[in-house]
Amino acid sequence: NPYILATLLFGLGLGTTITFASSHWLLAWMGLEINTLAIIPLMAQHHHPRAVEATTKYFLTQATAAAMLLFASTTNAWLTGQWDIQQMSHPFPLTLITLALALKIGLAPMHTWLPEVLQGLDLTTGLVLSTWQKLAPFALLLQIQNVNPTILVTLGLASTLVGGWGGLNQTQLRKVLAYSSIAHLGWMILILQYSPSLTLLALLTYFVMTLSTFLVFKLNKSTSINALAISWTKAPILTSLTPLVLLSLGGLPPLTGFMPKWLILQELAKQDLAPLATLAALSALLSLYFYLRISYAMTLTMSPNNLTGVTPWRFSSPQLTLPLAIATTATISLL
Repeated sequence: NPYILATLLFGLGLGTTITFASSHWLLAWMGLEINTLAIIPLMAQHHHPRAVEATTKYFLTQATAAAMLLFASTTNAWLTGQWDIQQMSHPFPLTLITLALALKIGLAPMHTWLPEVLQGLDLTTGLVLSTWQKLAPFALLLQIQNVNPTILVTLGLASTLVGGWGGLNQTQLRKVLAYSSIAHLGWMILILQYSPSLTLLALLTYFVMTLSTFLVFKLNKSTSINALAISWTKAPILTSLTPLVLLSLGGLPPLTGFMPKWLILQELAKQDLAPLATLAALSALLSLYFYLRISYAMTLTMSPNNLTGVTPWRFSSPQLTLPLAIATTATISLL
């Protein structure tokens, strides 16, 4: 029903906006809750056992994270008499809140729910989960000052490594995208302490690239690597551009995805964290491997017994192709 859909989307927007606008922990928590509750019906709209299972998993992890956040902020108020987000000083609630937010966005080692949940969702809902749902927790992470740098660096490094290793073994595209999301978030968290503006830049470019990738897979109606082999007949022009989109996600120059990684490595080197920068760069190679694998499956393999005559690509809808065209252009040539 369009009215219900509109209400739910409004709820999504409202939740994020409340969290953005709040300086009080209770309001921030409330925004996160509205956000979670608004996306749950969207996730379970296809009454398929997989979707319901994914929704339940998502609900449980988000509820746990929100409870942790509420507990930590209450503890902070108890210890310091402060409800203000900017005024956090006590290390215990700071650590707890960082971990709660890490669980919310799916940073390693609290990442295990993300691939499972994304695999059970429709590609559009999966796109919302990978992009929009990350905004509110990120706004809070950016606002907390004087958190222990070791925690953030550990979370970030673990995420880039897990995102690289985890995706190697997957044949399902949504799981690959989930691990790719974990790896990208790791990069953002890595630089959060030293240069918040770079974190925002990385987040923005990640959004554009992910939008592009999800829409490509949606247009192809493909959810596994095998299904990509026949995408040539479905959308020939798009199939020749998709490897560029994927390599941009992997962070290969001269594509857009290279820019944030380059700047982050440069900033880490400036902060005398050369070993950390080296590890992060090596973990990017892991991710690059599975992006290359998908590109290979799309462009360099021919599916057997494929009827070239059946080409449904002429009839694709403009409301899908227009954002796809914009996102793809941005992903490939914004650098």
